[in-house]
Amino acid sequence: MFMPKWVAILALPLAMSGCAVHYDGVHLGQNGQVVANMTPELQSNIKALETALISMSPNTISPAEAKAVAYDAYVYPMYLANDWNLTAPPSTHNTLRNFDKRKAGLCVDWARAMRARMRSKHLKTFDLYWGIAYQGNAWREHSTLIVTAKGKPFSSGIILDPWRDSGRLFWSRIPDDQRYPWKYFEGPG
Repeated sequence: MFMPKWVAILALPLAMSGCAVHYDGVHLGQNGQVVANMTPELQSNIKALETALISMSPNTISPAEAKAVAYDAYVYPMYLANDWNLTAPPSTHNTLRNFDKRKAGLCVDWARAMRARMRSKHLKTFDLYWGIAYQGNAWREHSTLIVTAKGKPFSSGIILDPWRDSGRLFWSRIPDDQRYPWKYFEGPG
């Protein structure tokens, strides 16, 4: 993409005005599992998501799978934020990423990484979808991972969005998200 030099000169100070994001106590273990300092708040957040995941289909969802999905949905983005040298807010990080000053961190990077992480679990009781909002709008388009109970419609899913809060997971049921009108883009898989 061609960008006039004057635009780059004006945008760079703005891009550099963000705040670095770092999650202490998060690292990759020997088996590829992300290990985190499990604060009471983090434990509570993971448990709340686990409960919400199971509630999508209590008779069919594996509690062990729900626990694994909830754990990685919270902890893996913290690892990625550190690895990607994340800057907050996301709009500032996007600018740095678009100027090749960061290796990843656009919403599509998060969606790809989260989907790959969840696919590596070979989930039997969940389907994974790529959700998109404002498709085609260069300033508003947003992608994320959507998780549903196996065989259930996209619209029944739970959004797993680490982009909007700079590596801190935002999740909700699709109808409850007041910020983005999610549409089916790709899935299940």
